[in-house]
Amino acid sequence: MSTPDHNTRILLDSRPHGEPTPDNFRFETVPVPAPAEGEVLLRTIYLSLDPYMRGRMNDAKSYAAPVELGAVMEGGTVCEVVESRDPGLAPGDIVLAHGGWQEYAVAPARQVRRLDPARAPISTAVGVLGMPGFTAYAGLLEIGRPQPGETVVVAAAAGPVGSTVGQIARIKGARAVGIAGGADKVAWLEELGFDVALDHRSPTFRDDLEAAVPDGIDVYFENVGGHVWDAVLPRLNTYARVPVCGLVSHYNETELPAGPDRSSRLMTAILTRSLTVRGFIQNEFVSSHYKAFQADAAGWIADGSLRYKEDIVAGLDNAPDAFLGMLKGQNFGKLVVQVGADPTS
Repeated sequence: MSTPDHNTRILLDSRPHGEPTPDNFRFETVPVPAPAEGEVLLRTIYLSLDPYMRGRMNDAKSYAAPVELGAVMEGGTVCEVVESRDPGLAPGDIVLAHGGWQEYAVAPARQVRRLDPARAPISTAVGVLGMPGFTAYAGLLEIGRPQPGETVVVAAAAGPVGSTVGQIARIKGARAVGIAGGADKVAWLEELGFDVALDHRSPTFRDDLEAAVPDGIDVYFENVGGHVWDAVLPRLNTYARVPVCGLVSHYNETELPAGPDRSSRLMTAILTRSLTVRGFIQNEFVSSHYKAFQADAAGWIADGSLRYKEDIVAGLDNAPDAFLGMLKGQNFGKLVVQVGADPTS
């Protein structure tokens, strides 16, 4: 396998104020880096685009450091080893890495994980069998803890996390109510076997949600915030659990929403209904849950009880526009950029 001459990469050129634009990104072509001892040179095949990346564009304190200006935008990747200076990996191996928005990357061999292309399409390593799938699995089962017969509601239910949450809820014997945006996504949730699928863009959404949960909500998996959360909060049962995974409707805000401070309303609900509201980042559960997730998810996919949809965009040059569209809900399924040829397909 010959070593390439140049590497195209996408950098964070400026920090957005409110909604990001293409001007926040900059393309750059540089020489391909050479691996040192214990490292591998990787060719990116698939790049994962995920909502958390919006937060990393801000220079604000969070659970992870922001992307520095002039640095490569970060992201999970599925890659082919081009050159290895570690005895554990060889050229041609397919690995899961964190190479970011670029065609080639160098990484310590200890920080990548070899994939078995015979097990599943390798793109699933950044989707249903990767971080999004694990986020759904750990957040729902460790924090939500759905019981048979309970009602689980999930926002952004047509996305890679939400769709997995709803299907696992069904596997565990709970009712699954999915909330998505648009008729096509609602139809997909019905095809997946959700008990009820609702369109949050409908003018009757609040009434539709009330009708869908006559016995209230026992678990609400939060991905969105905004008007969906406003409709859900009054319907949470005593002892309801709320895993807070994301708040995508608020990511571009530059100031607090207009209107009265409603934090006292939330705290009163938490107190009087004994609610559990727990934010989480999936990596806190890796040591305790990841091995079980891999076994369970692979089995569920094999027997057809866990299905997935991918939205694959061709070409690294299309990554910024695809990312901006995702923040507006324009993707349908797990958003992945195919950066290079897939030797396994």
